[in-house]
Amino acid sequence: MTTTLLTRRRVSPVALPTLLLGVFLVPISIAGVATALPSIARDLGSDPVQLQWVVNGFNATFAVFTLVWGVISDHVGYKITWLIGVTGSIAALLFCAVTPDLALLDLGRILAGLFAAAIGTSTPAIISGAYEGVARTRGFALFGTALGLGLAIGPSISGGLTAAFGWRGVFVAFAVLIAVSLVLSGFVPAVRHERDPGAKIIDFRLLRNPRFLSAVLMPVIQAFGYITLLTYLPVALSSVYGLTAGQLALVMIGLTLGALVGPVVGVRLVNSGRGISVHAMFYTSIALMLLGNAGMLLIAAAVPLWVLLIPMALLGLSFGLPLGLIDGAAMAAVPPTSSGSASGLVQFARLGSEAIVIGFYAAIISALVATRVADPRLAQEVASGLPGHAADYIPAFVIGQIAILVAVVLGLIATIVLHRVVRRSERRPGDAPRRVSATLD
Repeated sequence: MTTTLLTRRRVSPVALPTLLLGVFLVPISIAGVATALPSIARDLGSDPVQLQWVVNGFNATFAVFTLVWGVISDHVGYKITWLIGVTGSIAALLFCAVTPDLALLDLGRILAGLFAAAIGTSTPAIISGAYEGVARTRGFALFGTALGLGLAIGPSISGGLTAAFGWRGVFVAFAVLIAVSLVLSGFVPAVRHERDPGAKIIDFRLLRNPRFLSAVLMPVIQAFGYITLLTYLPVALSSVYGLTAGQLALVMIGLTLGALVGPVVGVRLVNSGRGISVHAMFYTSIALMLLGNAGMLLIAAAVPLWVLLIPMALLGLSFGLPLGLIDGAAMAAVPPTSSGSASGLVQFARLGSEAIVIGFYAAIISALVATRVADPRLAQEVASGLPGHAADYIPAFVIGQIAILVAVVLGLIATIVLHRVVRRSERRPGDAPRRVSATLD
């Protein structure tokens, strides 16, 4: 057990909204910018590789640099890392807004992902170090809500901005919003832990910590059980039900609503005094995920669309309920001096697993459709949701859902094993408390 000493000043009520504004923009940059790709293609060219890197460039650098910024923030301080991220993000977004060609836009998105990783990594560490008790719990609940909100409404916001101001206006608007955080940065507390002189640059003991790993595993399971459908369910609904873009936007609310309300509900349940633990909430989430993904197999029977809203709602809750608990549980499982590294690993697991799982899912669906459709061009269109070819798309979707269910079950087994290891370790006498000092300026 680690005891942390803090020299505290009262944290401004403006601090948390300032931090969460940056967090809110990170998932929008991931999920929302893709909606501007058609407009970007019309202006800068339609090279498929370069267009894909408008999205993948951000995702790849964000995933990798969460680990880098995690280590850096433990050494230079979490607010300094956050300021670097905010300032660099503004510059990268404005660069994207004025770039004259697609290759430079890719470069701008790579830089945007690099600096967004600094924001995504340092924010949980600041919340963990600056707040205690109920305030800390509330901070992580709102952190999860900001992530869910950005993920849920990011495509709608980006689509609206693109329609009103063009794709360049999307990047300008994001830069202006994050500049608000920079203006209010004086309210963000400066948290920095004093490290032992002999402390390692990277503490690999985090990867041997079963309590920490059980928290890190949860977003990986969510990548399989929720993010794949968040990304590709519109394709399935287009193929089977022939929905328009506007209709898809309305139906997808059924999948995202739980992600908006779930984080606060999950935290309140854990802190209700009813004996509901974080692990119990993880199990509840996985159970809802299994039910929701099994229910989505009803697409194969072309059931009425309203029937699908039930498993979609279950999936939304499966994602939202633990979202405000994951980062707090991970931070609580490690020494305060490793908060940045721990946060980096959580964000790496979250986004890295999403990128890998989504890529594999898309490849599997495309390959399965290609076995039924001889024309390669038509097969690509069918895999992208071309209406009128449900008979060719549904078998691939069913196999994809079965693969998701298998992956979630394996995640459940791993979670149970880690939980048992944690419970056994809690029964053994712990090491003597280690005192680590930190300052909150």
